Amino acid sequence: MKQIFVDLHCDTLLTMQQESCPLDKAPGHIDLRKLTEGGALLQCFANFIPSHDCAERYGIRENAWDFFLRQAALFERMTGMYPDRLATARSRADIEKNRAAGKVSAMLTVEDGACVEGRLERLQTMYDLGVRLITLTWNYENCFGFPNSPDPALHQKGLKDFGLEALAEMSRLGVVVDVSHLSEGGFWDVVRENKKPFVASHSCARALCDHSRNLTDAQLRALGDAGGVCGVNFYSRFLRENADHTTNEDILRHMAYIADRAGIEAAALGSDFDGIDCTLEMENYGGLAHLAEQIADRFGYDNAEKICHGNALRVFADVIG
Repeated sequence: MKQIFVDLHCDTLLTMQQESCPLDKAPGHIDLRKLTEGGALLQCFANFIPSHDCAERYGIRENAWDFFLRQAALFERMTGMYPDRLATARSRADIEKNRAAGKVSAMLTVEDGACVEGRLERLQTMYDLGVRLITLTWNYENCFGFPNSPDPALHQKGLKDFGLEALAEMSRLGVVVDVSHLSEGGFWDVVRENKKPFVASHSCARALCDHSRNLTDAQLRALGDAGGVCGVNFYSRFLRENADHTTNEDILRHMAYIADRAGIEAAALGSDFDGIDCTLEMENYGGLAHLAEQIADRFGYDNAEKICHGNALRVFADVIG
């Protein structure tokens, strides 16, 4: 049976903005055809907020909030352009309705809560615009807290007071907390303070690749105990040290390790498509079907269903309803 996929993270919106192209003409890992023919059930589209040198590199001059609104409008236009093939999902019921209609579900997420700028009411606005997952930080300090760091002291910095307030508000609204990019200190604050399952949408196992973006064994166990998932990132440098090419075996190795430490229910997909610059054995979204066959060979078909879509859907059902 052909597998269907939930991918917790891609940067295709930014690609579309930079290239001034619609989804069916997108030049990267993901486009409309690859999603519809490749078995996509739900694709999470990150509204990534470039800042500092990254904003300069992309030629982005407006403030973080205005850029968020511009990207949210792009997402809305995107989902309205292909009414027979793509539809917005804001709940588990939307995903099932879209699936029954033969449509791919698209969910708006945010990468880097910098756009909130310490204003709690903006979380409500983001929710109203369809945001159902927020990656609290990216590579820089923001109003929520601090990013991961190779410096052990900086890596232990926790969430700010506003970040703790924001966790409670996200829980009230029904927005998934995402700890990818977050400092380890911030991660443990989420474990202590967050009352619902949370995710690391695009991260890997630190024991297999010693990068501060990756999760330690203790973090993986805590994530699994909280009912959360870790979407394995396809970026070569998070899978193998100093690697410039990602093999499917690299991905499978991290899946197996995550399943061993956190439980099979904690393994998921978080490709980071269109946000990574390495070469890939699978090449693009269209290669997920072959990866799914290898996942089934390694873990069995029932567990492959969990990894490819079931585990992520469970978290969304628990948090966003």
